[in-house]
Amino acid sequence: MGKLDRTFWAQQRVFLTGHTGFKGSWMTKWLSQLGAEIYGFSLEPETTPSLFSVLGPLPSVTSTIGDIRDVDAVEAAVLNANPTVAIHMAAQPLVRRSYREPAATYATNVMGTLNVLEALRKAPNLKAILVVTTDKVYKNDDTGHIFIESDPLGGHDPYSSSKAACEEVVSCYDQSFFSDAGIATATARAGNVVGGGDWSEDRLVPDMWRSLQSGDQLVLRNPLSTRPWQHALDPLSGYLTFVEQLCKKGRNDLPKALNFAPVADHPLTVQAVTEIMAGKLGISDSWRQAEGYQPVEMKLLALDASLAAETIGWRPQLTGREAIQWTADWYLRMHQGQDMVSFTEEQISAYEALS
Repeated sequence: MGKLDRTFWAQQRVFLTGHTGFKGSWMTKWLSQLGAEIYGFSLEPETTPSLFSVLGPLPSVTSTIGDIRDVDAVEAAVLNANPTVAIHMAAQPLVRRSYREPAATYATNVMGTLNVLEALRKAPNLKAILVVTTDKVYKNDDTGHIFIESDPLGGHDPYSSSKAACEEVVSCYDQSFFSDAGIATATARAGNVVGGGDWSEDRLVPDMWRSLQSGDQLVLRNPLSTRPWQHALDPLSGYLTFVEQLCKKGRNDLPKALNFAPVADHPLTVQAVTEIMAGKLGISDSWRQAEGYQPVEMKLLALDASLAAETIGWRPQLTGREAIQWTADWYLRMHQGQDMVSFTEEQISAYEALS
């Protein structure tokens, strides 16, 4: 990717949903370093600890705790922010939870998105909206097909289906409302993200960290499944670059959706990620297969991000192996009691230097 435009971001009022989540906290920290004025809207962090709590309050952030399913709360937050840019990241992001809580997943990912978009219609100075979905929006037959943006959308599980439906809501609002208002609107699709500060349930890296802390043997559900593993900073750089270009070029000169993915010819299985992470953390890479019924998850998943390279000049800066190593470094530093605010800033700066 090219360098992010600090002059641009220093002039933006950013309405950011999901700012207390794992990716949202990385995004908030990066936007703060870029000089943006940030208005975050999100639920309380689900985990203790959380990256949001580790990084602490930032002077450039107005943080509102609220639920995107609450129409009045969303409208009040948007009114207070008066944003020039909106980045919608709030979601129910877990596949296995979506099997347990399908109605709540659709309520958050579909109706919550609709509430955000409806509120943004009343923002008078808004120039661009980016809605973050997922690599799982594509109709996946598990043949190993590498998905491009024009492939059919769909979903086998409630999470994937709800995110595909979210894409339809964004497309509808773009054509029905935002196009006439001159507001550039798009979606971003990214894969399995790793990075320091993730303590979510049912995710490989947090499970490994908990295994290290407890001394228990790691349990893997699908050790041979491949995923487009990438460090959080890679897709976040894509989102920020996309927003910049949407504001500068306008809605008619860019795609309505872009994939952000690692190099497609270097896939890593869950087992390979486990071995890399364990080696870096200095722990055993032994594991056991999860027993009993496991909800269906696709074994093969890969995205083609060449359109992002062609249209906005974005390319991944870290290989999957490097992403895992950077992630392990973060957890090790925290385990050693180091200043994680400073180290997080260092990783962001080191990533920017790669471009």
